[in-house]
Amino acid sequence: MTKPQNETRGLFLALLITLGLLAGGAWLLREQLAPLLGRLSSPQPNGNQPAPGSPTPVGEAGLTTAQLNPSLPNPTELTMDGSVTMVALMKQFQFAFTQINPNLPTTYGIPDGHPNGTNVGIRHLINGQVWIAASSRPLNSEERAAGLLSIPIAKDALAVVVGVNNPFNGSLTIEQLKQIFQGQITNWAQVGGPDLPIRVINRSPDSGSHTLFREVVLLGQSFAPDGPNFTTLMQDETTPLLRALGRDGISYSTVQQVENQQTVRIVPINGVTPTDREAVRSGRYPISRVVYLVVKQQTSPAVKQFIDMVLSPQGQQIVQRVGFIPL
Repeated sequence: MTKPQNETRGLFLALLITLGLLAGGAWLLREQLAPLLGRLSSPQPNGNQPAPGSPTPVGEAGLTTAQLNPSLPNPTELTMDGSVTMVALMKQFQFAFTQINPNLPTTYGIPDGHPNGTNVGIRHLINGQVWIAASSRPLNSEERAAGLLSIPIAKDALAVVVGVNNPFNGSLTIEQLKQIFQGQITNWAQVGGPDLPIRVINRSPDSGSHTLFREVVLLGQSFAPDGPNFTTLMQDETTPLLRALGRDGISYSTVQQVENQQTVRIVPINGVTPTDREAVRSGRYPISRVVYLVVKQQTSPAVKQFIDMVLSPQGQQIVQRVGFIPL
């Protein structure tokens, strides 16, 4: 074989070896990356999408009216009940809804237009007495099992308040607040104030704020029992609660209900006040929450129309105007 032929054959063999190595490397790389690519392309159980065959998450930030089945006939009146905290917000939503559906009257609070609190409102929804419940807490497992969906519409915070003439002017830690409402701290002197008994005025158990405070501040533990300096109100009403604070009382309410009141003062918690909207949004203020509209999964087109309006840019402008924080 001549020299040029040998060189040509050598070059051809080298090319074949190189192509083989490249093909083998590509196959090996594909085999190594396949599991990662599969994880990235598949819905994850702990991610934003449910795993195949798992139930749709309920009460999470991504839940929208797409999960509703609006196959029931529209009512002659769109009845709603629930959170006292959300009265001003719901009234504004009602007014806005009349602009897009003027032929369907709405009411918030049954039987006489006075809302009964989150827990009662949800019971009224389960019993078929209302179409929508406004809730200042997430649903529990029993309520989800009853076919209810909670759709987040805004964020809110609880403010801890004392009377404007209360001589205590300091801040409380979240642990001190817990001990006050469990009856372990009973004098203002124990938290840097005057030698004066602390009188606790607790909200009604029907209140979503009561539930949230117990879960977030008391970590699910019980409030102190009623006694000479601890009173649990029977009805979920804010005005009588604030009037009863005097010089020694302490309680809690939503920021919207108290920030413009002249008779009370908001107590900073961990050095932060809930009037700092960015602190609430970021979670630096520790007693915050999401508020919801709760409906049955099978509902009417009018209910879906109402909630779609609340989630629209117009509805979220109402959220901000009333004093809540848009999602």
